[in-house]
Amino acid sequence: MPYFEGSDGTSLFYNDWGRGKPVVFVSGAWLSSSAWELQMLPLSERGLRCVAFDKRGHGRSDWVGHGFDYDTLADDLAALLDHLDLREVTLVAHSMGGGEVIRYLTRHGYDRVSRVVLMAVTAPLLVETPDHPEGIGQEVLDALLATQARDRPRWMAQNAQAFFATHLGNTVSTELIEQTVRRCLDCSAKAAVEVVRTGFCTDLREEVSVLRVPTLILHGDADASAPIDLCGRRLAHLVPDNVYREYPAAGHGLFVTHAERVNQDLLDFVAAPAPAAATVGGGGGQRGA
Repeated sequence: MPYFEGSDGTSLFYNDWGRGKPVVFVSGAWLSSSAWELQMLPLSERGLRCVAFDKRGHGRSDWVGHGFDYDTLADDLAALLDHLDLREVTLVAHSMGGGEVIRYLTRHGYDRVSRVVLMAVTAPLLVETPDHPEGIGQEVLDALLATQARDRPRWMAQNAQAFFATHLGNTVSTELIEQTVRRCLDCSAKAAVEVVRTGFCTDLREEVSVLRVPTLILHGDADASAPIDLCGRRLAHLVPDNVYREYPAAGHGLFVTHAERVNQDLLDFVAAPAPAAATVGGGGGQRGA
């Protein structure tokens, strides 16, 4: 099986399918490369080279007990791009994977990356702070982690419906929901806690405001994990050169419930002509239906 060496020697698993422009998928907390099957398979058959990897502590990568901060995770992503010598990459991130991508660009620059997709990401900041009073209180995260620690499988199963927003008419089979729960459990208890802390508490506001690459932002307006007013809409205001697409009635798992639309948005974005120059400055974005 294909592995590469992460930033500190950690062994990390990856999939590499198809030929063409490279698209690298970065999963969020608890999920690994297998979560992207509804994107990887069809897009690799439509002329794209699709790469996805298992974050440290997840899936088939080493279940180490350290390195779950964004600096280390970004360095792991850099190691993958270097290992495969990928150029003109489109980085596609879900949930806290968005922070990995943003921090990668901050630490490693833009030589290998031409575009970024931020899908239901938890950036730029979730936690409440003195200058971010609209954020979520630290006590909410503490209670969530305590509940998980008592019975992680039960907590995952109970929250699966909210992940897909099935109460709003999104159709997901019982089997697919159960598979997603199993995938979320395929990470160490240590990783499950630490990546959530990283995604919840890291302030990325300054970093997203100076991104220098075309960015597509996809977000569901029923996202319970990354509330749209704190995340998607805020990113659309802060990221300089962005196209913002809001998915009505979509939850955090829109890459499953809205896979066809997501895939078409990805195809269109990757195929779009590169702008003459990226805009650096105030955000606002371009809204799309």
